[in-house]
Amino acid sequence: MADLIPATPSIDQLGRIIANVAAPAFLLGAVAAFISVLISRINRVIDRSQFIHSIPANDSTRAFLKADLPRLRRRARLLNRSLFCSVIAAILTALIIIFAFIGALLHFTHEYGVAILFMAAMLMFSVSLVDLAREARIALHDNDLHV
Repeated sequence: MADLIPATPSIDQLGRIIANVAAPAFLLGAVAAFISVLISRINRVIDRSQFIHSIPANDSTRAFLKADLPRLRRRARLLNRSLFCSVIAAILTALIIIFAFIGALLHFTHEYGVAILFMAAMLMFSVSLVDLAREARIALHDNDLHV
């Protein structure tokens, strides 16, 4: 029966595991902060869209702003996809940490799995950054400079 339960890792082994997952833990914190920035930008787009929708049809001085709605929809789509990719990157990064500990506790090789998860997390984070860059390029418009 005792053969079925793997030996518990020593303090030195746990120290190495914690040292190995420190970088993914910092990455997880950075992705969480990035998600916060994305949510803030999405909220700004939604607020702007609601403002434009509230403009009465007979307000000729601000009617030109209604033409900006397709641009805002495009920005919202890009930010939404960026947010989705960032959340996937965060989940993959959390899985890296979990697999590192499980691999150490059960004494199986986990390096390949962690490497694949890390590459996938970086790919998703990169896609998220590209979408944010695309959104930022279309964010500033002449209509944004008017009230």
